[in-house]
Amino acid sequence: MMMETMSRALDRAKMLVGMESDEESLAQEAQSSSFFDEFDRNCTLSTKQRLYGFAICLSAGLACTILSMLVFFNPIKFGITFTFGNLLALGSTAFLIGPKRQIDMMLDPVRIYATSIFIASMIIALFCAFYVHNKLLTLLAIILEFGALIWYSLSYIPFARSAVSKVMVACFDTEF
Repeated sequence: MMMETMSRALDRAKMLVGMESDEESLAQEAQSSSFFDEFDRNCTLSTKQRLYGFAICLSAGLACTILSMLVFFNPIKFGITFTFGNLLALGSTAFLIGPKRQIDMMLDPVRIYATSIFIASMIIALFCAFYVHNKLLTLLAIILEFGALIWYSLSYIPFARSAVSKVMVACFDTEF
């Protein structure tokens, strides 16, 4: 009785985190045949390995983001470390929910524009840092990337983007 309750609780926790229970993944394996499904099947990790991977990747991403503040006055180095930190932090969630589900969630119609702008801003920031070597353009690209990161993150919180939009309109309303 106690083991059955623990098993159900673990299955619920896995569902909340985005991991599938073994029965669901076996049923889906028989149905799926795309490249991402094959890739996802080959990326099988235990729950402990997923949590370690998430923690290490997120810690490295946060460390890069924090360390980027040390080189804030050199926008090129700042852009590279800040963007690399964002990539690591974004990749850390793939450990929890799997790469296929991560891509599916990023391409969800609710957040496709936020994802596109976020990825494009990271590419622009790296392009400005590596190839253009213009500090002003790199700084502008980092500001765009930071705004896109916030907007992308808000897409995972129900009604957050609409609430932030309403607050911004109220703050910048010019009518008296």
